[in-house]
Amino acid sequence: MTLAGIIANPAASKDIRRLVALGRVIPDWEKVNTVRRVMLGLQAVGVDAVVAMADSAHLCERARDYSQLDLDLSLLPIPSRFSERDTTRAAAAMKDLGVGCLVTLGGDGTNRAVAKGCTSIPVVAISTGTNNVFPAMVEGTLAGMAAGLVALGKLDVEDVAIRSKMLEVYVDEQYRDVALVDVALSRERFVASRAIWDLETLYEVFLTRAEPFGIGLSAVGGQLSPTALSDDAGLRYVLGSPELRGNTRIVAPVAPGVVAEVDISSFQKLELGEPVHLESRHCTVALDGEREFSVTPDERLSVLLRRNGPSVVDVGLALKTAAQQGALRVT
Repeated sequence: MTLAGIIANPAASKDIRRLVALGRVIPDWEKVNTVRRVMLGLQAVGVDAVVAMADSAHLCERARDYSQLDLDLSLLPIPSRFSERDTTRAAAAMKDLGVGCLVTLGGDGTNRAVAKGCTSIPVVAISTGTNNVFPAMVEGTLAGMAAGLVALGKLDVEDVAIRSKMLEVYVDEQYRDVALVDVALSRERFVASRAIWDLETLYEVFLTRAEPFGIGLSAVGGQLSPTALSDDAGLRYVLGSPELRGNTRIVAPVAPGVVAEVDISSFQKLELGEPVHLESRHCTVALDGEREFSVTPDERLSVLLRRNGPSVVDVGLALKTAAQQGALRVT
């Protein structure tokens, strides 16, 4: 039996950025509708079973309740603790079950939690979060079809996906955590509100990708030195202040509906596999847009860029390749 997986985060798009910016809010009924279209796409290409993460809004169960769906849906027997650890445990369990492709609904944080649980399952990431770089705005039916073709082995993952980069964070040379898109260092000493929304609190940023067409920290980097997912490099930049001479000032979309002037004192490429050791000081470390932990001057912080994340399926390329190979021809 070919298994596809679905992890849908009901909390995505509901953080503080919907209040301090014009971040969208995607209601649960629309997430249910998207999951339902994913399931229809999976079913259409021949997938007959789906395993899903249980969640507080019962998104996948509600989506399965549709007369045109014959998929066998099973929920992972993992108790929900209403934290990102649910997602991490679910991804790890799906690896053990042999899931062939995983569809995620969420933002950068959701996919980071998935990557912490498993990086070996190809991922089709649908954007339903606030500031999204890792997941894409893709129609659910198409996402389901692409994921199904990969899960069934009708498409070679190497032909339609690219392995993502990750930023590993070390404290005193011990692995602490990981980010899929950005590591941001804040002058604030305490985690407090987790979501990063005020760039004035930041002093340094590390990126796996820097894209001018994104939103947030990656978009700032994209105006300095565009760096794609496929590039074997990342980007590091240090924020400055208007009073300092020699700064580079750029204009970038730092949040939904918020385009700001940002002062940059320096920036440089990050090389794969070369650790960056940082100055010891009080700071908080934010990963993919959310503060995660604090560091003191007695601790040594370092960041390492590696290409060891999940393979991300390009839905458009997957469906184009399927057409070229006749994978969807029935006669």
